[in-house]
This record gives sequence, C-alpha cells and structure tokens, in this order.
Amino acid sequence: MDKIDLISKSQRKGDFATIVPGATVKVYQRVKEGEKTRTQIFEGVVIARKHGSGISSTVTVRRVVDGIGIERIFPLHAPTIEKITAVRQGKVRRAKLYYLRHRSRKSARMKEVAIAAVSVEAETAPKKPEKEEAAA
Repeated sequence: MDKIDLISKSQRKGDFATIVPGATVKVYQRVKEGEKTRTQIFEGVVIARKHGSGISSTVTVRRVVDGIGIERIFPLHAPTIEKITAVRQGKVRRAKLYYLRHRSRKSARMKEVAIAAVSVEAETAPKKPEKEEAAA
C-alpha cells in the first residue's frame, strides 16, 4: 500500500452500504456557532451518490421546505458528520434521481421497501462480539 491509501483508510468512518439513492436519511452534522457546537439534523431523500466508496465519496440529499427544494452535498467521511441514519428505503430503478427536482408532492413520492433501521456512526470501529455464557 502506498501512503495515500494508509492515510485514507485510517480516516474512513464505516460502511455506508444502506445509504443508496431513494433512501430517506437523517444526516447528523456538527455545527460550530461561535464557541458552542450543536448537532444539526438534515432529513431528506438521497438523489445521488458519487465518487465511489472511498474517502472522497459524497451523497446528495434533497428535501422540500415550504415548497422550495433544498439540496445539500455531504462528504460521507467528513469529521463534521456524526452519523447518518436510514429512515426508509424507496423503490427506485436509477442511480441518479435528478428527475425528482422537477416533481412535486404526490408525483415525487416513491414506493417503500421494508428495511431495518440502520445508522452509521462516526466512531464505527470493528466491535468484538460478546460471548454468551450458558448458565448451567
């Protein structure tokens, strides 16, 4: 491995396999305002995922507030991202859902696919499985 791969491997947060286009996600981001830091939650539909699965991978999340569409691009492995939680998964047949920009209300809805609620936190280190001890 070269030095770039070693550095990028140490900076990765975890596996973001559940964050796919069509998923409704909550992104928990740390925001610093003056001396204080707080967590800001941005909930919306993933319309694109770019740059593969490496350290520079990003996800575009869209939500509509008061009839105005807001899109934010989040780097998945940024230090300001605390965790990303998948709320629900929509059934889609495309990798990029840019057509949702021109849809509104009922035509922008997607059919839901059942998934388990999964969150990926910033401190996702491989956990050792706990051994269950049988009481005899």
